[in-house]
Amino acid sequence: MSKSAMIRARVDPKLKIRAEALLAHLGLSATTAITLFYRQVVLRRGLPFELHVPNAVTQRAIQSARSGRGVIRADSIDELLVQLNDGAATQPVRTAKRRTRG
Repeated sequence: MSKSAMIRARVDPKLKIRAEALLAHLGLSATTAITLFYRQVVLRRGLPFELHVPNAVTQRAIQSARSGRGVIRADSIDELLVQLNDGAATQPVRTAKRRTRG
C-alpha cells in the first residue's frame, strides 16, 4: 500500500519532543506511531483507549491537589507515614456519600 497521504497537526513543542524521545527509545518513528494509532482506531471502530469525564468529587480532588490544598509533602516514605499518622489523630476522616437506587 502506498504511503502518500499527509497529516498535519499542531501540538505543544515540549509534548512533541518528549513523545518523540520516548518513541525513539521504543524504536518507533512518529509516522509509525501515528499509523499504529490509526490502525487501532479502525480495528476498534473508535479510540483505542477509554475517555472519562471526572465526576464532581474527582474534579474537586484534582482542583485541591493543583492548588496545594490538603497536599502532604515528604522526602521519604517514613516521613510520609509519620505525617499521615499524626494527621489522622487530629483530622476527621471524610467519606464519600453513596447514592442508592430506589
